Amino acid sequence: MDLGSADAFDRMGTLGVEEEFYIVDERGRPKSGIADLVYDHPPTGILEDRLDHELFQFTIETQTPLIEDIDSVDSVVREVREALVEHAADHGYRIAAAGLHPAADWRELDHATKPRYKSQLDRIQYPQHRNTTAGLHVHVGVDDAEKATWIANELRWYLPPLLALSVNSPFWCGLDTGLSSARAKIFEALPNTGMPTRFADFESYLEFERQMVELGSIEDRGELWYDVRPHTGHGTVEVRTPDAQSNPAATVDFVEYVYALVSDLADRYEAGESGSEIRRETLDANKWHAMRYGYDAEFITRDAEDTVTLAEFVAAESDRLPTDALRRRFDTESGAVWQRRLLEEQGMDALCEAICLD
Repeated sequence: MDLGSADAFDRMGTLGVEEEFYIVDERGRPKSGIADLVYDHPPTGILEDRLDHELFQFTIETQTPLIEDIDSVDSVVREVREALVEHAADHGYRIAAAGLHPAADWRELDHATKPRYKSQLDRIQYPQHRNTTAGLHVHVGVDDAEKATWIANELRWYLPPLLALSVNSPFWCGLDTGLSSARAKIFEALPNTGMPTRFADFESYLEFERQMVELGSIEDRGELWYDVRPHTGHGTVEVRTPDAQSNPAATVDFVEYVYALVSDLADRYEAGESGSEIRRETLDANKWHAMRYGYDAEFITRDAEDTVTLAEFVAAESDRLPTDALRRRFDTESGAVWQRRLLEEQGMDALCEAICLD
């Protein structure tokens, strides 16, 4: 049984970025391509052993090499994306990025045949059969397992505003869902997703991980798909909240903010700050506001006595932390608004083209 360990948490501040993308044809429409891109012609260079696929044969994931410092994130993210686009083009494909592909209909698409995914399809059924989602996952190294657990607990309140800033999936199966991030809601239909509960300490989290595997609820620890988790294999805090991004600058901004926030929380842990006791139900309500309203969302404060707008959150975080990443995102049209505007003005063909990577 593959379980993690406190020993994995031995370095502070390293970074890893995982981005999920869509394989598409020359018109930007979904196309099965994992056989060509992952199995028959595995990539070399920066993508070697860092390219995998997800549930569908048109979904693919990249992982960056270990990034030693925040200043290198921009160049590495762009290099990985460029390598993926080139690798896809060499085999007659293009790459698109969004939380959901606006024209993808899960009923018309082929699932991957990897044993892990076949098992999930059999166990989870309908929610997994329709799971065409794509997200952005950010790993930040933490040098102590207890610290990582405390940070993951505290991060939870900040995640709904982060989702609101990343919303990039208003359309599903060609329909306007009325949501800003339909990806987040569709993904939450799976088990072991959404906001995790608060864990008293690392041992509590590790015991939960062990019980879930041993009692047959999941097949491996990777099926704990919560919005944030101490990653007991990599020794990181992993944030899994944002929608996938078409623009690499947006990806870099979200990584920069998560890094700054984790670093700040690490300092607060070292200073002996007590943890928050915010209810999971309140966090769920905040996440719903983010999914539904995007930039127009308001969030219940940690003391549950008031609300804060996304604009107020961005201003406060930008003043508090040494990064303008959130201001840059908030000053830019949201992905959900951009997609709706483009569809209305130019149609689905133009939207499918626009989400393709250069």
